[in-house]
Amino acid sequence: MARARNRGRQVNGILILDKPVGLTSNQALQQVKRLFVAAKAGHTGSLDPLATGVLPICFGEATKFTQFLLEADKVYRSTVRFGEATNTGDADGEVIAQRSAAALTEQQVEGALSGFRGEIQQVPSMFSALKQGGQPLYKLARQGIEVEREARTVTVHEFNLLAFRPGELAEADVEISCTKGTYVRTLAEDLGTLLGCGAHVRQLRRTQAGPFAESDAVTLAQLEGLREARRAEELDFLLRPVDAAVSDLDAVELPVNMAWYFRRGQAVMATEVYRHGTEGDIVRIFEAGGPFLGVGEVLDDGRVKPRRLVVSA
Repeated sequence: MARARNRGRQVNGILILDKPVGLTSNQALQQVKRLFVAAKAGHTGSLDPLATGVLPICFGEATKFTQFLLEADKVYRSTVRFGEATNTGDADGEVIAQRSAAALTEQQVEGALSGFRGEIQQVPSMFSALKQGGQPLYKLARQGIEVEREARTVTVHEFNLLAFRPGELAEADVEISCTKGTYVRTLAEDLGTLLGCGAHVRQLRRTQAGPFAESDAVTLAQLEGLREARRAEELDFLLRPVDAAVSDLDAVELPVNMAWYFRRGQAVMATEVYRHGTEGDIVRIFEAGGPFLGVGEVLDDGRVKPRRLVVSA
């Protein structure tokens, strides 16, 4: 008779991982999941192997709120190299075009950045994780297949030049604050095209994802070091609470009797505790003096309808 498979322990919460260079987001996730011996976990927003930085990993009940982090704004620091274009738009690709950037000035780069601030149209890279016909674009690209991609509207809140180093292969350090779905490699490629010398991303680091900053993050090496000396459950002190993924939403407390109905999927009246909300608002719901229950949507009559519920242990 086959032995039952060990499915891991029930872990609930959010780990802010500082993803190392060289790993895919899924590879980093699987290593963290193994260290925590967790039954269920998922990451919130892929980072390329080249990229490092903030990668929130949700365990257990927190996976119900990954969409809020996926849709959150992000902040990146990147080094853009001018004078070389690669087939992937980053340093992991093959150089496909070269042109001296020796004449490029800091003022020219600064001036060009202004054209990429605000709401812009961006064509996703063939080496992105977007899917077409069920296949990630990067898998098609590696087979030498290129498909039409529609331009998408994204918003670049800030695109600031931090440093500039002139030369045949000039480099610029930049900081970018943007909405979900913004591809930094595409920004670099388009910037290089505008300046007439080509460009690609040399380095990329995500410094913030939604409410989580790099100062909140723990490295994989730190996790492995802690795990060598501790049991898996002793790593749980590193986890943020489940509701941290939606910490930017207004909080509503329900009386115990209303909380009972809310837990069971029923809309409940919440006008006494939420007077300023409007129809369609999403709010965090807590039992008065008690636990986080999930998120709800404000209805036109003042009730709050469950959208995502946390299952209590």
